Amino acid sequence: MAEQNVYFFSPGDSDGDAGMKEILGGKGANLAEMSKIGIPVPPGFTIATKVCDYYYKHDESYPPNLWKEVEEKLAKLEKVMGKKLGDAEDPLLVSVRSGAAVSMPGMMDTVLNLGLNEKSIKGLIEKSGNERFAWDAYRRFINMFGDVVMGVPHEKFEEAIQQKKDEVGVEIDNELSAEDLKDLVSRYKQIYESHTGEDFPADPMDQLRKSIDAVFGSWNTPRAVKYRELNDIKGLLGTAVNVQAMVFGNMGDNCGTGVAFTRNPSNGENKFYGEYLVNAQGEDVVAGIRTPHPISDLEKEMPKIFGQLMEIRETLEKHYKDMQDVEFTIQDGKLWMLQTRGGKRTIFGALRMAVEMEEEGLIDRETAIMRVPADQLNQLFAPILDHNDVAKAETEGDDIAEGLPASPGGATGRLIFNSERAEEVVTKAKEEAEKLPKHDRADYIAKNGKVILCRIETTPEDIGGMAVAEGILTARGGMTSHAAVVARGMGVPCVAGAGALNIDYSEKTLRVGNKSYKEGDMISIDGFTGKVYGRPITVKPSEILQVLNKEMAAGDSLLFSQYQKFMGWADAIRVMGVRTNADTPKDTTVAVNFGAQGIGLCRTEHMFFEGDRIVAFRKMILAKDEDARREALSKILPFQRDDFEGIFRALSGKPATIRFLDPPLHEFLPHDAEGQKQVAEQLGVEPSVIRDKVHSLAESNPMLGHRGCRLGITYPEISEMQTRAIIEAAVIVRKEGIEVHPEIMIPLVGEVKELSLQKKLVINTAELVLTEAGMTKDEIPYIIGTMIEIPRAAVTADEIAEEAEFFSFGTNDLTQMG
Repeated sequence: MAEQNVYFFSPGDSDGDAGMKEILGGKGANLAEMSKIGIPVPPGFTIATKVCDYYYKHDESYPPNLWKEVEEKLAKLEKVMGKKLGDAEDPLLVSVRSGAAVSMPGMMDTVLNLGLNEKSIKGLIEKSGNERFAWDAYRRFINMFGDVVMGVPHEKFEEAIQQKKDEVGVEIDNELSAEDLKDLVSRYKQIYESHTGEDFPADPMDQLRKSIDAVFGSWNTPRAVKYRELNDIKGLLGTAVNVQAMVFGNMGDNCGTGVAFTRNPSNGENKFYGEYLVNAQGEDVVAGIRTPHPISDLEKEMPKIFGQLMEIRETLEKHYKDMQDVEFTIQDGKLWMLQTRGGKRTIFGALRMAVEMEEEGLIDRETAIMRVPADQLNQLFAPILDHNDVAKAETEGDDIAEGLPASPGGATGRLIFNSERAEEVVTKAKEEAEKLPKHDRADYIAKNGKVILCRIETTPEDIGGMAVAEGILTARGGMTSHAAVVARGMGVPCVAGAGALNIDYSEKTLRVGNKSYKEGDMISIDGFTGKVYGRPITVKPSEILQVLNKEMAAGDSLLFSQYQKFMGWADAIRVMGVRTNADTPKDTTVAVNFGAQGIGLCRTEHMFFEGDRIVAFRKMILAKDEDARREALSKILPFQRDDFEGIFRALSGKPATIRFLDPPLHEFLPHDAEGQKQVAEQLGVEPSVIRDKVHSLAESNPMLGHRGCRLGITYPEISEMQTRAIIEAAVIVRKEGIEVHPEIMIPLVGEVKELSLQKKLVINTAELVLTEAGMTKDEIPYIIGTMIEIPRAAVTADEIAEEAEFFSFGTNDLTQMG
């Protein structure tokens, strides 16, 4: 028996179910599942993902029996529907849609209204009794087939419809008459023929085969490949193809289409959330061509349909035990569900849903923990716009527009109108920043490398620019538009459908009323409120950070209370301890508030860059003898001691692994002439002294040169100073009644003697400090270890372990040098 490649679905007769996502893709599996549980779903069939895999492995050809299976399932669909594809009296029309096992919204292709030709259009007019609807369906089909299947630029069809609207003096598509649309069909066919060199296909089976080819072909388009790379989607066979009987939301005012979420995907509120349009087809909602109505308005406009939707909402959530993203169409007052899938959500939405669904008893605690993506938790701490700056901007009239709060977060950046340009600006800023001293790079990028991507509406081709943008702003589209869905998935703030924006790509300008902004101007958006500001606005920490920093009361933040509860659940079941990287008392306090169990790495060189410290450290580098070095180090000692005191207090008895000075000394001196001149003035020497020192310290390979433990061996006074700073700080804090557990790390050890020499120095210095303080090692239980970060250390680890009291692993350097 031949292997099955095509699976039928219809109420009470489905070959698949929700457990077959790898075979049927997410869309196909859920269409089959909804059919099984009594949800009204238009029947159809799904071509399996393995066919896509076969297609690419066999030079874009298909398994031998595929088309026979397709014809059999099509005949079954025609029988169930009582219609025939391409029939002149009562035509069956179908959609052809993609659907991989992992949702990739907007990345692959769709064709609607397939089956129309010069014969079947007459039957559609006769059966529907609505000539305008029929011609509208036909012109949409030519547009989508031309664009998706044959590569005819979508803009050409858009230009034609705009020209027609201008000719007849209307503004929106719905105002075009049947005759206008009939004329557009002719114009669309001419566009198709001029670009393809062939007539628009009349044979429905030819249309179907070419559309299936196109959907499989869309699996490896650059935009789809890039989306999978950005979202780390791997190991899929490919996309399935779903062929489904069409139902129409654009046959009149008792018809409509919409997209909804069973809970709010942005903030997780347990409230039905979505949008719809009356007398429209599905792509009108997601493409942002018309700005839709909120789903709550449907209760007044079509109360019976709204009631059915609410019942289906409850059924689907209870069945799938997760928030669902659904698509629906209303045809002649009858509701049809076209899709359900686990809805994409922001981290804010994911956290609230996980906590509240557990509290409702819908899911257990372990499931709730797994519902919140660990790699997105950092988005909870995304910045928000400063309330005082916002109030001032609004008072001064700089709140220039308002759209939909499509993806949460505040963002400020330079106005950019083109995705490629956005990538260019960000990349260039990073490259320029690399030429600057490390401590200047962040400021440079903040001023020059942060962009707001501003588009009339985004398309899948914009994915690169969206990925690098601080925020996304669109003039058209709703909460379920491409911009909104992709931005939420990426955790990028987005304001969509800000209709007051007048964007001119050719002039690179944004106009709002009598105000004008050009490329490069600074603007701000608020993805929580949907507001747009024509000025840069200060960005502040998230509510969680404000509570932890005691800038907001815990009881005033629902987000903080749910975050705290969720992290408590995670702490209760985890088996691994977690420390943080922190180099300052402030960072340590934040880390401890977040639950860190200590410091895994404190990089002491970061303490040298602030204010007078860097001057003293540079004097030490330029010193000609040990006495001069010790004098310079004596100025640095109090700074380091103060930092360690603050860190030990913040840790309250938790351990801290403190790494001695690691980078080569040339990193602390400027390499450009202007910087060298400034340092020379600070230190009272000639610029040539700085230049010569930089030259003498230059390394052919900084990874392996005079750095780490070798600095401490060459200049033992550096290690002595750092040991004294650590132990003196520990003594001070221990006398305050706080336990202290310093773990002193000797960096870049490759041979046991290097560790032995530095360990002896540390012990001698530490014992001297403890004796001076009248304390013992029992009271300050310090330990000495190293980091395995070069291959030689890994090879001789058994010998090093004889001296080391702990190991850390430096995987970055180890990988680069391995």
